[in-house]
Amino acid sequence: METMHALDFEAPLVELEARIREFESLAAGRGMRLDDEIATLRRKLDEKVEEIYSNLTCWQKVKLARHPNRPVTGDYLGTVFTDLMELHGDKLYRDDSSIVTYLASVGSRRVLLVANEKGSDTKERMRCNFGMPHPEGYRKAMQKMRLAEKFGLPVVILINTPGAYPGIGAEERGQAFAIAHNLMDMGRLRTPIITVIISEGFSGGALGIGVGDRNLIMEYAVFSVISPEGCAAILWRDGSKAAQAADVLKLTSDDLMRYGLMDGVIKEPPGGAHRNKPDMAQRLKSTLEAELAELQSRKIDELVESR
Repeated sequence: METMHALDFEAPLVELEARIREFESLAAGRGMRLDDEIATLRRKLDEKVEEIYSNLTCWQKVKLARHPNRPVTGDYLGTVFTDLMELHGDKLYRDDSSIVTYLASVGSRRVLLVANEKGSDTKERMRCNFGMPHPEGYRKAMQKMRLAEKFGLPVVILINTPGAYPGIGAEERGQAFAIAHNLMDMGRLRTPIITVIISEGFSGGALGIGVGDRNLIMEYAVFSVISPEGCAAILWRDGSKAAQAADVLKLTSDDLMRYGLMDGVIKEPPGGAHRNKPDMAQRLKSTLEAELAELQSRKIDELVESR
């Protein structure tokens, strides 16, 4: 069973949910009629969710995008994406687990899925390098996208990364070149591309698989040229000013839509994707089905020129 975590501003919700479970346990175990009391608590919970999540600060949205229970790519496999066949390796160095690629189906449409993977527990997160790709991950992604182009498959990309891995080994193997090469090749790839920021998308690590015909972002996801912590360290030489940096960076879905940097926002369930993963999966699937139908109806020359 998944361990539930709560952010500081979610504390009132946790308290109400605990009281609801307590009343439900009393009703089931002792045969007490508590329907009215439980209904009242549920109304209070819904009201508190609306109150809290309609007044989030930029920094609170960053925390929400990083919520330990927020769905990662693995949560959408088998739900949004079915008929899966994973493709491995960059044919040069190794298979990077922080970027995964699959031949998959979204409804009745066959696609290539390219996605950052962070993992859902400590062991998986370490295996996936906490979602920070090495150059071989970007090379793998581009090789599989060329395969999709060859077979006329649209590409769906899920972005969730704090940035590309900045280690010496990654730089020695051409990290900057791999990202730049992807930007150039994705710009002229002759097949439709949809990108979705599902949690956080920072720096060149996100841009390395972030060129698309439709660039979408989930309601409580964030996207920027740098993380708030990195920005604070550079501008103020003080990482504790990350909350202030988040305000300056304009990284929320509302900000990005206001400045024309995203094409659409995928609304999340009340309280965020982590509070109802099946609902979030259905919302993502419905959005992708609609976008794929629209993009595949257009001429590829038009898409490439616009991109």
